Order: sequence, then C-alpha cells, then structure tokens
Amino acid sequence: MTIPMLQYFYDNELIRIYDETPKKWREALRVASSTLKEKQLITDDYVDEIIKNVEKNGAYIVIVPGVVMPHALATSAGVLGTGISFTKFSEPVSFDPDDEEKQGKLFFTLAAKDDAQHLKNIQDLMDLLMIDGMIDALSAIETMADFEDVMHSFDPDSV
Repeated sequence: MTIPMLQYFYDNELIRIYDETPKKWREALRVASSTLKEKQLITDDYVDEIIKNVEKNGAYIVIVPGVVMPHALATSAGVLGTGISFTKFSEPVSFDPDDEEKQGKLFFTLAAKDDAQHLKNIQDLMDLLMIDGMIDALSAIETMADFEDVMHSFDPDSV
C-alpha cells in the first residue's frame, strides 16, 4: 500500500507547498508541523520534542538527502492523534552546514498515538519513497495541480 499514501495526503488535506523556505531548520520544523497542528493531531509540545531530539541526536530525521521525517515517540507529550503530513519547500533546508546530505525539501511529519501505528506509518512512508522516481517527482512539484499530476502518474486510478 504505497500509492494510497499520496491519496491519503490529498484526501485529508495534509499537503502544503511553500514558495518561501525557512532559513533555519527549527523554523522549518515548526512550519512543516503546522498542518498536523491545524488538524489537532499534535500540539507545540510535540514540535518542541522533535526539535530537542534533533538538538540532542543530530539530523537523524533526514532519512535520505532531500527527505526529512520529523517525528518523536508515540508517548511524547503533545500527540493528540495519528497522522502524516507532507510539506514541500522550494529550497533545501540544511540541518548540518558541514554535511550537504543533511538537508531536505520534502518533509513528512509523523505523529502516532501508539508504537504499532508509528512503525506502520514509517514503513508505509518508506514504501512510498522507495518507488523509483517518487522523490524526484515530489521534489519537482510547485503547485497542488503538480501534486495531483504526480499522484495520477504513479496511480492512474487515483481520484
């Protein structure tokens, strides 16, 4: 179940595409988390936890160059529900100025109320990103129409 994830983002209005890119990674995490906050799935406490984890553990949330997966534990404060949002910035956000691979334009913010759902969300996201050409296609979008085109090109039966 990989392509249904694109449909999930679309159906649940969990997609944000920004022309402006935050200059600092902390701000980028706040912006990328805002969709889940709007949907009342997380609070600022959860975002603060993500930021603290990156400060403590480094840029582990950059899962491959270009792709960032902000998340914290299912037991973290501020998790109100389960969901994943997709945020695309126009320019890469750097998490480590000394490591060019620790930057990303695609942010998939995860929140889950339990560990099993958290692991399932991560696996579903990994399956999506392993589809040949998916990261490049999502990196190239600039509008919601572009997202719809990507969704249709990878799954012609999508709505």
